Amino acid sequence: MSTPTSIKEIDLTPLPGKTYWSTEREWREEFTYFLLVDRFHDNHDRTPVQTQSRSTSAGTPTQLSTFCGGTIRGILDHLDYIAHLGCTALWLSPVFENNGAPNPDSGTYHGYSIQNYLDIDPRFGSKQDLVDLVSAAHNRNMRVFLDVVTNHSGDNWYYQGDVPYYYFDDLQFPFGGWRQDNRPLPQELRNPDYYHRRGQIRNWDVDIEAQHGDFISLKDFDNDDDLSGLQLLDTLIKTHCYWLREADIDGFRMDAVKHMGALAVSRFCSAVREYAESLGKRNFFLFGELVAGDDAIDRYIGPNTPAQVNDETIYFGLNSVLDFPLYYVLPGAIKGLTPPVNLINRYENLRNHALSRGELGRYLVTFLDNHDQIGQDPKQRFAAGAPDKQVIAGIGYLLCAIGTACIYYGTEQGFAGQGSDDRYIREPLFDLANSGVSYLNPDCTIYQEIARLAAVFHKTDALHFGRMYFREISGNGRDFGLPQGQPCTLAFSRILAYQEVLVAYNTSTTEQRNDYVIVDSTLHTKGSTLQFLYGSDGTIPIQSHPDPGNPSLFVQLTLEPMQFVILQ
Repeated sequence: MSTPTSIKEIDLTPLPGKTYWSTEREWREEFTYFLLVDRFHDNHDRTPVQTQSRSTSAGTPTQLSTFCGGTIRGILDHLDYIAHLGCTALWLSPVFENNGAPNPDSGTYHGYSIQNYLDIDPRFGSKQDLVDLVSAAHNRNMRVFLDVVTNHSGDNWYYQGDVPYYYFDDLQFPFGGWRQDNRPLPQELRNPDYYHRRGQIRNWDVDIEAQHGDFISLKDFDNDDDLSGLQLLDTLIKTHCYWLREADIDGFRMDAVKHMGALAVSRFCSAVREYAESLGKRNFFLFGELVAGDDAIDRYIGPNTPAQVNDETIYFGLNSVLDFPLYYVLPGAIKGLTPPVNLINRYENLRNHALSRGELGRYLVTFLDNHDQIGQDPKQRFAAGAPDKQVIAGIGYLLCAIGTACIYYGTEQGFAGQGSDDRYIREPLFDLANSGVSYLNPDCTIYQEIARLAAVFHKTDALHFGRMYFREISGNGRDFGLPQGQPCTLAFSRILAYQEVLVAYNTSTTEQRNDYVIVDSTLHTKGSTLQFLYGSDGTIPIQSHPDPGNPSLFVQLTLEPMQFVILQ
């Protein structure tokens, strides 16, 4: 069948004879690998560089500004590299046809300026490549998530005079014309009324401007709750359900949801989730990019989230969002640059919002860094300036703390890009100057240690479902309190029913620490032991408080600089 160009040509009945893949595994049991398709691997047969860690493949600024050659087939050929790291889900950057296609020297390599929602960008491969990748992932019991852009289209049309227009007083500006005769697709998107036409956003902190304005040259969809907005949303829903039918996709990461609005997001998610269920796909995962605090997050996620429209209450928005509040405080705490109190307070604030959201931590995708590094100037990856042990501890923290852990591609190789803009933190995992060299090195120290951590995570239920408590520490075994400054022993427990898993990390880069760490006195007894699951060998005894009448129990941990341990 030819590639459709209109939603009228889309068949959403299940593929004949197809059994759609489903899993009962919960989202918080996943370890997600996020990659940029153009930067992971190309179609060349390459040999990994056998370095221990700290590979670097940064090209010139010009090379990093355009396509480097990564493909969907390149991901498929190296899927075992991701699986052996311990990742159980794959998040792909947008794969649909972008502005400039098929020219490899023009357009946007990152995928966020879409001109055809019904086909794969030929620079990344074909629809069959995506189908094959998803099938291979399912054979390895891995989910595949697509990054989808429903807030805006690419630069597919221009304002009158083909000059930049800027947001002003929510005025709508006249439509100029389409940049191509046959784009955007589906054809239904060639309707000027489907776009807000308010010009470029200037003040990103004003809600109405952020929801009506354009992302620089990218044109904002009119996703309001009116006739044209509902028609647009129906078009976007059907185009994305098409990819569930064709490729058996397991979830969507939705870009820029704050700019789209909670009601439109809720309608989109509800329709897509229902369609996934109709195919027999359970637990379809919808998570969003929401650069905001917990108050805003509560309006978008969880089965308790309502959207009121006249007399109608609409439920079921996103399942989850990326945990930006954690992103802002965790790297500094792991590197010993900021007081741990900021990290601890982040969780206390999260606990206050749990009643509106459901189970604490279930609805958050946690990360250390990503392809944007919002709020940074200059931009830099987490591994920039960080020893290997800090990188390992950072990913270890994500795997052991509440939420769904996500690793940004290249972190497992110690990639440490930094620079004035996004391109410097989006290095390819293959050598641009040598077609025979790859940086997918499983012998890298960071890769191997993350794989060990992931193995512990996957077999330890408390690290998936347990409650989380930061632990008080003491230097003398008598006076306990939560750590206030740096360096420190940063420790927390995950408790599931009658099991406690203790996680601890020495934030110092130079000094050993010998701190006492509180454990749950209702689950342990004096003289019993905790066994190391990661970071050391053997057991350590549980001690009682020296003051009569104080029921506290604790262990004494001797931790080398940047040592990360898990005990049970």
